[in-house]
Amino acid sequence: QVQLVESGGGLVQPGGSLRLSCAISGSISNINFMGWYRQAPGKERELVAAINNGGVTNYEDSAKGRFTISRDTAWNTWYLQMNNLKPEDTAVYYCAAKTSWNGNWAYWGQGTQVTVSS
Repeated sequence: QVQLVESGGGLVQPGGSLRLSCAISGSISNINFMGWYRQAPGKERELVAAINNGGVTNYEDSAKGRFTISRDTAWNTWYLQMNNLKPEDTAVYYCAAKTSWNGNWAYWGQGTQVTVSS
């Protein structure tokens, strides 16, 4: 069993920054991909950023240049640094994990609310 727990959400003004964290525990030896999704009200859940065990990253277009995904050296926590936040970034953010590049995101956190508003 794999458990993911997010933290770090909150209310921030436009142009501000937040860092989300996701702690993973349990049977994690086969986890090779970690990611961050978000879901805004009335919209589908979308992949914002992902990182693999080689440190290769990819980003959704609106996140490029503003968001950075990273992980600690022990491979049990990963982060989403979000800078220059915009109101359209408001959403529930979920961390997710999977074992293979073409597999489903099988493991999910509970979500953390990010609200960007003045």
